[in-house]
Amino acid sequence: MSGSNGSGVAASRSTLWWGLAAAALAVGYADLWRGGVTVAPILLAVGYCILIPIAILK
Repeated sequence: MSGSNGSGVAASRSTLWWGLAAAALAVGYADLWRGGVTVAPILLAVGYCILIPIAILK
């Protein structure tokens, strides 16, 4: 018996938040590397100040 109690859904949502945070940081650093001065800081701030804390708390 597998006994699924929904913990797979919680793990999946946590992984989704970590993935979004990683994607925002990767795109932010890539834009920063190519000289971006507007989008890069926004993506990095959102990644570090919003998405990562959400991923930790979920």
